[in-house]
Amino acid sequence: MALVIAGHIVLDCAEPEKLAVFYTELLEAVQTEATANRVEISAPGGIQMAFRRDVNAAPPSWPRPENSLQAHLDFLVEDLDEAERRIIGLGGRPLDTKDFSGPYEERGYADPAGHSFTLRLLTPTAPKQD
Repeated sequence: MALVIAGHIVLDCAEPEKLAVFYTELLEAVQTEATANRVEISAPGGIQMAFRRDVNAAPPSWPRPENSLQAHLDFLVEDLDEAERRIIGLGGRPLDTKDFSGPYEERGYADPAGHSFTLRLLTPTAPKQD
């Protein structure tokens, strides 16, 4: 039997209820637990997140160097423009970042509490041609 059987990505924030709404809507998730200081959600694809109250929480300033990126989330999407419109409509904001080199198109955003996350374009897979 595995020692660890489940886990959550936990974001500290001043208002966990409000941040949970943002991610619940963005990920089409459901709230699975809520206490006075923590809200948990579960989304399709196995994403488990929690939002913990920290009245002194300060968001990272990434991509500025004075407070480096502490952690961030990556989400795969099929349409970057559609996802961006939804994020902005939910209260998120785009981050000014340098172009990423590599096989994926990516865009950086911040949630309403300032936590950064990245949308990566899901690369369609086609059957190999002989």
